[in-house]
Amino acid sequence: MIDTLDLQFLLAIKQHGSLVGAARFLNVTPSAVTQRLQQLEARLDIHLIDRTARRLHFTEEGELLCRKGQVLLEQHKALLEEVMQQHGKLVGSLKINAPFGFGRKYLTDIIAQYHRLYPEVEVLVKLSEQPLLEEQERFDLILHIGELYNSNLIVHTIAPNQRFICAAPVLVERYGIPSSPQDLLNYPSIALQENNEDTTLWSFEQQGKKQTIRIAPSLSSNDGDVVCSWAKEGLGIIMRSQWDVAEALSQTLLIRLLPEWALPEAPVVALTHRRKGMPERVHAFMTLLKQQFTPEAPWQKLAGTQQ
Repeated sequence: MIDTLDLQFLLAIKQHGSLVGAARFLNVTPSAVTQRLQQLEARLDIHLIDRTARRLHFTEEGELLCRKGQVLLEQHKALLEEVMQQHGKLVGSLKINAPFGFGRKYLTDIIAQYHRLYPEVEVLVKLSEQPLLEEQERFDLILHIGELYNSNLIVHTIAPNQRFICAAPVLVERYGIPSSPQDLLNYPSIALQENNEDTTLWSFEQQGKKQTIRIAPSLSSNDGDVVCSWAKEGLGIIMRSQWDVAEALSQTLLIRLLPEWALPEAPVVALTHRRKGMPERVHAFMTLLKQQFTPEAPWQKLAGTQQ
């Protein structure tokens, strides 16, 4: 009567909202989608979709098939994965979302290693400017750095990460070495726009004493590489994560300012939908991820070489 391929076909139409969209997703012609839908309706002797030139609407029976069919497909997939795991194999898909800069610099090799270990797992990595603003349910794991606002996701700490104020040596020569956060207002500044944070408000703490300044950046970008590049050219001071500037600091392309003042930390964390019952393919990636940043993260090792 109806099989998993039929259910996947209907869900493709549902997801993409049109026969043309489904055809593009399935890599077939729109006429092929129309013909297959007609054949499915004829086989079931049930009208599943009302379609006009302008819109597409699932009938009550079509909606029922999609709703229940989605559950059946997930159960079918889980059953196959469980059977394969009985033989020591990981299968299925792993969907990861991560920030652009961190993903490019640190995740590429880890995912390549994961793929070599578990070649039957299909891995999808999406690098995003603001991972937490994406549709979270679409991903098995989200990498996040910085402030974490209200979230129902489970937090797994991967590595510590500090924030530093940095400037190029040429800028320090021009403006001098600051002795307090207020002195930074005499410098040109650069802001990185990320995670919907107030990135022009910089908060400092030293032995319980707190100071906050509001910078007026002359340059800003949503790309960390761009911001760091401008800073290296002496165009302004920046506040950046240690993971991003550790290499530039070790090469003296940037200098850390006010090291005796602490900024809010921004640990690298992985976010998942559940702590217990995590799919083995996700757990295996989490294990590999933590191994790469334990006992020291790469940026901590670089800091050690500077001492």
